Amino acid sequence: MSLAARLWRFLPLRRGAAPGPRLPAGTSGSRGHCGRCRFRGFEVMGNPGTFKRGLLLSALSYWGFETYQVISQAAVVHAAAKVEEILEQADYLYESGETEKLYQLLTQYKESEDAELLWRLARASRDVAQLSRTSEEEKKLLVYEALEYAKRALQKNESHFAAHKWYAICLSDVGDYEGIKAKIANAYIIKEHFEKAIELNPKDATSIHLMGIWCYTFAEMPWYQRRIAEMLFATPPSSTYEKALGYFHRAEQVDPNFYSKNLLLLGKTYLKLHNKKLAAFWLMKAKDYPAHTEEDKQIQTEAAQLLTSFSEKN
Repeated sequence: MSLAARLWRFLPLRRGAAPGPRLPAGTSGSRGHCGRCRFRGFEVMGNPGTFKRGLLLSALSYWGFETYQVISQAAVVHAAAKVEEILEQADYLYESGETEKLYQLLTQYKESEDAELLWRLARASRDVAQLSRTSEEEKKLLVYEALEYAKRALQKNESHFAAHKWYAICLSDVGDYEGIKAKIANAYIIKEHFEKAIELNPKDATSIHLMGIWCYTFAEMPWYQRRIAEMLFATPPSSTYEKALGYFHRAEQVDPNFYSKNLLLLGKTYLKLHNKKLAAFWLMKAKDYPAHTEEDKQIQTEAAQLLTSFSEKN
């Protein structure tokens, strides 16, 4: 579009007139002088100086608008590039096991509206809460903080599997502070979000593993908790060890040896099903898994104890 055509849009039209620089009949080519020049397309009121100033201001306004658009687009591109850079740093720190540094990095952006940043912040808050040196008071604050970040991530992008996954994890953690009734009531919501995470990303082994934990937890629920659940809910949540086993194996098929706890729980589930041979196989894998985190070390210890325990009985 030419500059003249662009400027045309900013000129004042006479009410009811059609746009376009059409001269009235019988005046084509004439240059008659008048204080008020009437055109069918529009009217210019007053002296020519005022009109020229108006035209100049319109042009400046248009150029200003064009400049604003260019700057705005550049700002958006810059912001997106910055977010990508932060995410790269965050993922590097996570893979390196730098839990506290990761939390310090991401809390600088806690007011962000980006779901990718927010779910990572939920994860980082929870990871700091899990550290053995974190006090009970700090842990509780971090658990609720993590839930808030996960909730915001979900609000910003309901189609992101990680937002569903971390919302479910954080909601489960909060249940430890809100009593058995809240924990059981939340179980339905937690299951829905794990299932949604798996639906959105069937290749995420962690979501599948967590669904396995959900099944294992309710298969293992003590009788007194089951009685409470039956009193509070018409159909309390329930599951079986067979269902849990199916999810743990499915997670292993998607990503073999991705997580020491999945190996441990395969062993423990086989123990529950009285299959000691397969239990020993998976517990040995958990014991020999390279320890990268505190949790890995705890799992190594538990697997070794379980192996020793049922070996002595045999």
